[in-house]
Amino acid sequence: MSGRYSNPAPPTAVKIVVSGGFGVGKTTFVGAISEIEPLATEASMTEASIGVDDTSSVDGKTTTTVALDFGRITLDESLLLYLFGTPGQDRFAFLWDDLVEGALGAVIMLDTRRVEECYPVLDYFEEHGTPILVAVNAFENTQRFDLEEVREALGVGQEVPIVECDARSRASVKQVLLALIEQVLVNRLERHMTPALY
Repeated sequence: MSGRYSNPAPPTAVKIVVSGGFGVGKTTFVGAISEIEPLATEASMTEASIGVDDTSSVDGKTTTTVALDFGRITLDESLLLYLFGTPGQDRFAFLWDDLVEGALGAVIMLDTRRVEECYPVLDYFEEHGTPILVAVNAFENTQRFDLEEVREALGVGQEVPIVECDARSRASVKQVLLALIEQVLVNRLERHMTPALY
């Protein structure tokens, strides 16, 4: 009888970081999937950003994240994800360490028009040993590249998943998050498997 009426175990809560350069779609990504009203610290871009933020490839962008984006998604009754979006500009990089601490993994958003902005982000997460997945955001009216071409341009190995993503689509964002979690679990399993010695 004791187990018959027992309460189900609470879901496991994990932290996922959504990162990338300026204007790659991090805020949109978090907002598309969050089941709560996402917290977005967007501020209007002012004259102070002139010569600092390159908006040439992000037409119409008038706001920028100055601290973080935050959202939550329940994948199933056993897994709850907290999403933390990092600010994209170098001048807010001091916030990254706090946002990344304790994260299960990170989604790195990529705009293929500005691949070079991804390099320091990749370096950062590599230095911190954080599992990553690269999500190529499918901006409208931009050239599409084979994902292996993207991998070659980034200089990352096969251990880093690279997937296409529409940051506006809840279904697409969910698939990205599931792919990251699957990759993290595979990596952990491989690390804990030791070959038998004969």
